[in-house]
Amino acid sequence: MEGFRRLLIVAVAVVLAAATAAEGRLVYVGGGKTTWAANVNFTEWSSHQHFYVGDWIYFGFDKHTYNVLEVNKTSYETCNDVGFIKNITRGGRDVYQLTEAKTYYFLSGRGFCYGGLKVAIPVENIPPAASPAPSPANKNSAASTPSPLSAARFIGLGLLTASALSTAMF
Repeated sequence: MEGFRRLLIVAVAVVLAAATAAEGRLVYVGGGKTTWAANVNFTEWSSHQHFYVGDWIYFGFDKHTYNVLEVNKTSYETCNDVGFIKNITRGGRDVYQLTEAKTYYFLSGRGFCYGGLKVAIPVENIPPAASPAPSPANKNSAASTPSPLSAARFIGLGLLTASALSTAMF
């Protein structure tokens, strides 16, 4: 019975991952689960990342100390936490979906922005998958190969979903 239950969980995880594969991947802001803090260089971190429409960004932080506000570019540059676009602070383990190709600006209020607790996230459209050239033996083959990007997203979401399900069930 236990083996069947685990198999069922894995099957559900695969189905959920397939259904959400187009929804993007999860990116930990700053590179870790609790890195929305004043000791991280977010400008440096984000300059080495690629963000795509549909991705989710994860902010992990102490909700009693920090918050996460989406702001416009001017507020980002001046660390103005008044008149923000959206307060995404919920419980200190908050996610936000990047729904369009633009630069998103986030900061922490309460004066922490002046210490560097802010990040600009440039979001791009997902590049179209390049079609592989047909091999000489199969020039008329209609089979398609998933792009490495979509395969990586599928695997990552499957692992994330399977992990969440197994944690919730056991």
